[in-house]
Amino acid sequence: MRYLVAMIFLTVSATALAQGKQLHDANCMQCHASLTGGQPNSLYTRDERGVKSLDGLNKRVANCAIAADVNWTPDQQKQVVEYLNSQFYKF
Repeated sequence: MRYLVAMIFLTVSATALAQGKQLHDANCMQCHASLTGGQPNSLYTRDERGVKSLDGLNKRVANCAIAADVNWTPDQQKQVVEYLNSQFYKF
């Protein structure tokens, strides 16, 4: 039973991360590329990045969603945060 619960959790987590990546790539990459000379992920890896905590990441994603004029549900916004945290920030 524990194995089944663990497998379901991992499947749900992997699906959420994949959906977060898809939302991010479809809605964020073009703007980030324009800000960084064509290297959109460098916003997340630069030394002077502004996001310093998980709370800060949540706020940044919320603000960027407004700026990009996307209408993400709270769950979609959470998926993007989880994707960015797992790939770049690791809070």
